[in-house]
Amino acid sequence: MSTHVTSSAVPPPGPAGPQGYPARLTARLDAPLSRWLWLVKWLLALPHHVVLFFLWAAVAGVSVVAFFAILFTGRYPRPLFDFTSGVLRWSWRVAYYAYAALGTDRYPPFTLADVPGYPAHWDVTYPEHLSRGLVLVKWWLLALPHYLILGFLVGGARLAWFSGGLIGLLTLFAGVALAFTGLYPRGLYDLLLGLNRWVLRVAAYATLLTDAYPPFRLDQGGREPGTAA
Repeated sequence: MSTHVTSSAVPPPGPAGPQGYPARLTARLDAPLSRWLWLVKWLLALPHHVVLFFLWAAVAGVSVVAFFAILFTGRYPRPLFDFTSGVLRWSWRVAYYAYAALGTDRYPPFTLADVPGYPAHWDVTYPEHLSRGLVLVKWWLLALPHYLILGFLVGGARLAWFSGGLIGLLTLFAGVALAFTGLYPRGLYDLLLGLNRWVLRVAAYATLLTDAYPPFRLDQGGREPGTAA
């Protein structure tokens, strides 16, 4: 049986369902993929990494402002929310192109906004109210068990999950499979999407974008649980 994955349309994420997590990751695997382009994507993605370095530095400052805004008002200012979620979205597109998935050869766009035609999407529902007390502990104490897991998944990653850890190792296996067979193993792709989904859920929680605690659950594949096939 072939392990080749054909490309299929995956729409940008919509509103979370009644049981869905408010941060949503979706993607489709482009086909065919180059056998060898993945060897130089570290160089091709370098401009994005430079821009993201400064964007994540800005997120650190924005998060401080958002922390006090939530503490005193119970709301995350919408412009700051859109900025932080946009940086996470940009990071996911670059990670999907490069060494967190190798799921596309299409060069990522330089934008915070969602790009409907791009094969990787991420979004988070804007909360009308956030807990003023929870903001004091969720990003460091409550998220600590997830940080331990993420340390295993992403290793020594800096801006996002660009290298190291289980995700980096599995992505290397995917690249080797592409080089020798021209095919991306379906099970490996679904597993990588599930691991990245876990990372993004924790990132949304840690950056104060949601009060919904990330589930200890590996939801594999390019679609969020509960969405139509």
